[in-house]
Amino acid sequence: MGIATEGDPSERENRRGSPDEMEMKVARFSRGKAANLGDLRDKKLKGQLAGKEKLIGVSAKAAAQAEKWLLPSVGGYLEPEGLEKTYRFEQWSILPKVDIWSSRKSFDMILPVLGPYTLEYTPNGRYMIVGGRKGHIAFMDMLNNMELINEFEVKETVRDVAFLQNEQLFAVAQKKYTYIYNRHGTEIHCLKEHGESLKLQFLDKHLLLASINSFGQLHYQDMSTGEMVANYSTGLGRTDVMRVNPYNAVIGLGHARGKLTMWKPTSAKPLVTMLCHKGPLTAVAFDRGGHLMATAGADRNRKIKIWDLRKFEVVHSYTARAQSLDFSQKGLLASSNGSLVEIYRDCGGQDYKIYMKHRMIKGYQVGKVLFRPYEDICGIGHSKGFSSILIPGSGEPNFDTFVDNPMETGKQRQEKEVQALLDKLQPETIMLDPNVIATVKQLKKKKKKTKKEIEDEIEGAVEAAKNIRVKNKTKGRSKPSRRAKKEEEEVLRAKRPLLDQHKEASGHPDKKQRISDETGLPKTLQRFAKNRQS
Repeated sequence: MGIATEGDPSERENRRGSPDEMEMKVARFSRGKAANLGDLRDKKLKGQLAGKEKLIGVSAKAAAQAEKWLLPSVGGYLEPEGLEKTYRFEQWSILPKVDIWSSRKSFDMILPVLGPYTLEYTPNGRYMIVGGRKGHIAFMDMLNNMELINEFEVKETVRDVAFLQNEQLFAVAQKKYTYIYNRHGTEIHCLKEHGESLKLQFLDKHLLLASINSFGQLHYQDMSTGEMVANYSTGLGRTDVMRVNPYNAVIGLGHARGKLTMWKPTSAKPLVTMLCHKGPLTAVAFDRGGHLMATAGADRNRKIKIWDLRKFEVVHSYTARAQSLDFSQKGLLASSNGSLVEIYRDCGGQDYKIYMKHRMIKGYQVGKVLFRPYEDICGIGHSKGFSSILIPGSGEPNFDTFVDNPMETGKQRQEKEVQALLDKLQPETIMLDPNVIATVKQLKKKKKKTKKEIEDEIEGAVEAAKNIRVKNKTKGRSKPSRRAKKEEEEVLRAKRPLLDQHKEASGHPDKKQRISDETGLPKTLQRFAKNRQS
């Protein structure tokens, strides 16, 4: 077995910039083979193309140099040797192969009294909050030797926990209402409008807290102003399957009849309704890029399905059962079933194969699996506490300090919070395709007029034609009969453009003879034309 990690001396040696590696990076950023300019006779065109080829080469070298310094870390996966299978590797065989700091990140905390537990990480992966079903809340700093910052008991049922804009505030879905606490355990707010919430999701770009309660009502509340943005009834009953798509901030809800609905705060009806399974949905997860979705159902087939949201079609399906699903930053998929946790890896073409397995102690029921951002760690909340296991290659090895900084100071956190308020997006920007924003809206095609509208126009045209005053002409040419005929002609002339529309609207268009393109004759006479040509 081999584990390619960023701490290997060979990896550090490669990152220093060997000539072969530099050439490979330049080739990766180049735009294919250079054009053959020897056959060109036009000197002006030849000089222009030569200048462009030179600029392409310079930009490829600059991109390779930027990657060398801005992306210094390299992610590693389990590398089998010979006939080995990566899913046969246990945690006890992986820990001796990694560095001491990484080996400390794998642990088991046994808390059998107050479980089962659910957990949540901050976007930068530094802090973790766990909530026990029987009222235990614990807040930990995972970067600083797993330091316990605070823990307290609310002495009532806890169904879910979620961080808000940063680690200073977090929401807890309790027995009757949803409460907001600070990092010291002090109650800040009681959100009675949410009711008996079952699941919580926070939309960090819009500063919205979304919840689904036991009556199937979806709530959106603005955490910066306290305003209740939306409150909709799904009409599909109670559900506790809820996930936000990180790409477009659309909420996905799984229902008991196998349906999945997608919601935004400015629409009282779901944007999409999909029949994903023949039984109740038990879990749903969205990829980081927002184009892949994984669902699991409790029907007889017991399948995990991978969906392409660009076409709303099933890409692959696997015979497995899952109570919880989660995608990592690098595209690994974690699923839990009973005491077993399975990790799937994309082997190309969105074809996921089993990458790793981890079985808990017999009797432990896994409730939630969640990857830790920017770390090769998967957190597991189960009936007897919570655990953390090593999953090589799951986390993003490089982080952007302007987006998520695990090492941020108090001053940086304050500046980031102010910047988030200034860059806050409105609820109207949530849509299935966010690329539509800032584009020109296409003009809608003109709608066909209804039968009643055409009839009204005909009546108006007839009245206008009747009111036309006929000019008197010479003697003998202004007889009453001729004047009446003239008025009838004016009425017919006004009605003629609208009669065809009226026939199409009534479903009785004029039947016209089909004319052949070759002969220009009606269909009934085409056979004679063919015989004549022969």
